[in-house]
Amino acid sequence: MQQLRTPRIGPAADISVPRPSRDAAEAALVEHYPALVRLAHLVLPPSLGRQRRVLTAHATVQRALPRGRPQRAAAPVPSPRTPREEAHAWLRARVVARALAARDLRPAALVLPRVTGLRLFPRAGGGDELALDRALAAVTPETRAALALTVLEGLAPRETAALLAGAGAADPEGALAAAERLRATVPGDPAALLRGPEFDPCTVHLRPTDLLRRRRRGRAAVLAAALLLAAVPVAAGPLRPDAPPPAPARAEAAADPAVLTRTDSGRWADTSRVDFTAWPARGARTGDTALLGRALTAWTRGTAVTRTTPGTDAAPPAGPPALLYAGDTGGAAVVLLHDGLRLARYTEPAAGRPALTLARADGADVTTAASVVLARTAEGTRFLLAPWIAEAGVRDPAAPAAPARELPVARDGVTAPVPPPASGGAAGCAVPTVLQLRSSSRIAEDHAFLVADLGGLGPAHLTWTPLPAPGLPSRQPREATGPLGLAAWARSGCLLGPLRDAGVRSVNRWEFAAQELPERAGRALWVCARAETWEGTGRADVTLEAPARAPGPGRPVASVPDTAACGRFGQDVLAGTPWTAPSGTRYLLAAGSRHVVGITVSGVVRATARGRVLAVRAAPGDTVLDGRLADGGTLRGWTPGG
Repeated sequence: MQQLRTPRIGPAADISVPRPSRDAAEAALVEHYPALVRLAHLVLPPSLGRQRRVLTAHATVQRALPRGRPQRAAAPVPSPRTPREEAHAWLRARVVARALAARDLRPAALVLPRVTGLRLFPRAGGGDELALDRALAAVTPETRAALALTVLEGLAPRETAALLAGAGAADPEGALAAAERLRATVPGDPAALLRGPEFDPCTVHLRPTDLLRRRRRGRAAVLAAALLLAAVPVAAGPLRPDAPPPAPARAEAAADPAVLTRTDSGRWADTSRVDFTAWPARGARTGDTALLGRALTAWTRGTAVTRTTPGTDAAPPAGPPALLYAGDTGGAAVVLLHDGLRLARYTEPAAGRPALTLARADGADVTTAASVVLARTAEGTRFLLAPWIAEAGVRDPAAPAAPARELPVARDGVTAPVPPPASGGAAGCAVPTVLQLRSSSRIAEDHAFLVADLGGLGPAHLTWTPLPAPGLPSRQPREATGPLGLAAWARSGCLLGPLRDAGVRSVNRWEFAAQELPERAGRALWVCARAETWEGTGRADVTLEAPARAPGPGRPVASVPDTAACGRFGQDVLAGTPWTAPSGTRYLLAAGSRHVVGITVSGVVRATARGRVLAVRAAPGDTVLDGRLADGGTLRGWTPGG
């Protein structure tokens, strides 16, 4: 490999480990090269993109060798005992300093090797690796460095804080605390995941770039050179930058089909932002400027019947949107656009007035940007799948043991029509269409997930959080594609019907408590299903699932709109409901989440229980529940009456 070049950034003077000789540093670099490159890769910003991040990690390590006279820093990084360890520690500190400094560079400042005709990126991982990668992308570089140094390099917190301080980190202790929180919340073992091939920039996949696009670029370059030579004699006066156009002019320009943004067909496989910005333009009518012009005019001037999902702004786009699809679907012409924050679906039927549907899409990810509803007809619903979807199937929510039915997908990503489910099984409730999708191994190995069509443009992502084993910390939401997850959602499927057309982004089924029922009637499960909307609000539905001969929906306990409960920012919940034993005796049951250490009930019955569950005989009437939390706080409980 040729010598890689990165800017001379990262204060070498901030490393107080004795500077090794160049020979010792080279020997240590060769010996520890894979670990150092992995360290640099984890610290570098994901916004560089997968290929650029890999190349920059190698460049950062190769440029870490000492140059010039040695310097010292004030930060007291503990010195190892042997010369070999000493050289490794010096290189490690220098790599961290340079990787932290790389976030402040403009892209043009990173001089990297030229890779022509190839894309390279680490191996794709599974669901746990994908969740960890998302979590890492959401934290600061200092936090990623603290996690890598403690988990991969085995440094003690004090050594890590000293190294980060020497590397220029403003708050090393805060970075350590954030890294510990991240380590406790991500699924799986972070140490094992970070040591896997998914986070190894030394073991990469190679893929060709878009060959057809390369040929077009070559022809365009020749034509541009000829035009430039022809235009040189015409240039006669000083060039001045044009002032930015006013907002109305920008909106007017957005209605021009010629300025529509079109993404490269292979971008989704070479970016850390796997969302609607990575969708290419697909469909048989992407070159139909008349159709595209009508769609843009409908958005910018309101010439079509417009419908918006809750919380979606109906204003025209501020600039040229991206074209995602243009074609004929379900007997109508359909154009799908994206302006970075919203999806716009323009539908032009053969007879009738055109319609425009707008929906929020900010913060979409690999699951919530995986599919869009193109058309609803008497035959069923047609979806447009993301370019990273490798497999698609249809699930019957009421039959968890039945395999997914294969869903045919055309080359342009449009599915065959999916008819709605016949019924909700034994419950008889209306259940939505549920798709099981699987991502390409180029972005996530063996990552399957469920989405439910709740009436909007984008289906909602379905996850579940099972009870942890005794003594283990709480779990994170996980994909519900396994037998247990499918069986769990079969009992909660009736909760999805009321969420239709509510702008729901995701729904997580959280099993927050288990309770042994009185009179040895079995074990009941307390569940809170939280629906998260695109505008940030949420709804919580609590149910009690008692043993039954035929599994059915749980007993409704409470439905609470506009709440943070049962989510990331509302992790404490307490609920109670009347329950009648097989003997006919009436009880009040109550249960709380893991931080509840005591329950008090008042009203028609008064009782107190230590721990997370309560069961007491109670006559009909109103009751009030109060919980005591482990940190001394209190919590008001939910009951069917209030």
